[in-house]
Amino acid sequence: MQNNKIVSISVLLVAIVLTVFLGVETRNAWLQYDYIGKSGRDTINIEGQGKVTAVPDIAQVQLGVVTDGATVKDIQTKNTDKMNAIIKAVKDLGVETKDIQTDNYNLNPKYDWSDGHQKLVGYTVSQNVTVKVRNLDKVGDVVSKGGELGANQIGGVQFVIDDPMVLQAQARDKAIDDAKQKADVLAKKLGLNVARVVSYSEYTSGSPVPMPYLTMAKAMDSSVRSEIAPSIEPGTQDVTANVTVTFEVR
Repeated sequence: MQNNKIVSISVLLVAIVLTVFLGVETRNAWLQYDYIGKSGRDTINIEGQGKVTAVPDIAQVQLGVVTDGATVKDIQTKNTDKMNAIIKAVKDLGVETKDIQTDNYNLNPKYDWSDGHQKLVGYTVSQNVTVKVRNLDKVGDVVSKGGELGANQIGGVQFVIDDPMVLQAQARDKAIDDAKQKADVLAKKLGLNVARVVSYSEYTSGSPVPMPYLTMAKAMDSSVRSEIAPSIEPGTQDVTANVTVTFEVR
């Protein structure tokens, strides 16, 4: 009988302990939930934009020569002679060697598929170079001289800014100032004060502006090509920065 009483008391004590323990854990869980729910900072998200406008200082011109013929040796010689003459003329116009880059050189066979049979009829060789012109007054001369000396693929003129990082930094500064100003105005309207920055992200854009120009000058005779000396204007480019800033307000 006494043993039964001891067992009953032990069971009761365990139950009491478990009840107290579970009650404490439940209370802690509710307190934690309540704490987390009320501990978040009051914030506002603001987007800012900054823009810097500048005149491009470099033009990139693509010049190409395509030659067809019956033998590989013949077309390679003709194509190379024309391209070498173009490169020399471009250098004579003040373009440095470091600013002339060969983009591709391709040699392909040509086939006649008439009557359902494949017949080799010749070969085609093509070579393209990209010329970086730093003196924008010479862009028209480079294009004209290329066509005059046999370039029959002139892809386009692309104006770029040589060192965009400086402009990107300026645009970023303007975007941040814009976001700060908007945050101050909004906080004042809400009867709050901006405390500090909680998070920040940005996106900067500013890409080269391609200008379609002249393709397949092959269709023109040499007298027409030699007269092509267009006035090419670089215009301006916008470098834009967009930022998103989260401010803590109080």
